[in-house]
Amino acid sequence: MRRDEAFLRRLSRELTSSPALRDVPVVQAFAEDASTFADDPRLLRTKAHINTRADNHIFSLFDASYFPTLSLDFLSYRTLPSDPHLDAGYPSPTMPVTIERMSQGFEARPVVALFPENHIDGGQESGDLIFYFVDKFVERHLRLTRLLVRNVMAEGSFPLVEAASLEDVEQASSWWVRLHEFHHRQGDMPIPEFLPVKKSKALAGLEELRVDVSAMLACLHDSALPGRGARLTYEYVLSERLLRYAVEGIPRPNYDAVASQLLFNYLITADGIRLHNGLVHLRPALPAALAEFLEEIQRIERHIHTEPAERVRERLLGFAHRYTDYDEKAKDYQHIAYFAETKRKLGV
Repeated sequence: MRRDEAFLRRLSRELTSSPALRDVPVVQAFAEDASTFADDPRLLRTKAHINTRADNHIFSLFDASYFPTLSLDFLSYRTLPSDPHLDAGYPSPTMPVTIERMSQGFEARPVVALFPENHIDGGQESGDLIFYFVDKFVERHLRLTRLLVRNVMAEGSFPLVEAASLEDVEQASSWWVRLHEFHHRQGDMPIPEFLPVKKSKALAGLEELRVDVSAMLACLHDSALPGRGARLTYEYVLSERLLRYAVEGIPRPNYDAVASQLLFNYLITADGIRLHNGLVHLRPALPAALAEFLEEIQRIERHIHTEPAERVRERLLGFAHRYTDYDEKAKDYQHIAYFAETKRKLGV
């Protein structure tokens, strides 16, 4: 129905006749796109309005299987300040924002971002903005991740994260998403070009790890980045990746939960972390273990220049399965008992 031409023409007429909506520029842009969708199934005017940041409004008809609450929805946002060194070194069309007003579809907790392909045209161009709703990142970090840090990590593991103010968490979230999107577009098998190869749960998770470990290493080693901000972001991303996703994904792990368990198991094997008396201890070898982890992925992905994509996919899957519990009978991934027990103890 969302792409039905007659429905879209009718919707366009209703929007242009609405006293409350017809004079709103982004609504006008979408109404024009909807009325001509049969001739050109792209939301050129809508996305141009959003991409040029003519105002702080987003309005469109959305269709995203992983954000099922989104339909015909509206959002107004406030942009967050960035660091010039970060922008210069890691450019991407990323927009970290906080939400000022929103319709019901955006209220759902899982809707933490908005991607160009989430619109009904399903397309993404290189200049299309990617929005991350940082206020939702802050909320879940303060609600869950900080609780996990204080109860699961050895004392002093994440000193900056534990002492972080709301503004600090907002900044770290903003840095994270910028670094995240930049690194998706780097390497031998960047996204979105190789998205079809990485669509399975394990490989989608492995791609998230590839970019987040790249982000962490940039924070550790890029001297151009302000020191405290870089260290805070490193701690923040590691705490989110190592703990929250795995606990939040119980009982049936999604790709982020699979990724977190994969990293957790790898780092234990590489002596990057140690589990002792129910607490996670960060080891001196952790930065080197993260670098080795990234190099293993990169080594496999370099085969894309000499081997078919399906063969490289099998190599990546083999690496992922080395550090995860895949149940052949259930055709799904199982949870590490440690995270299930942590979830039970903390009642989250």
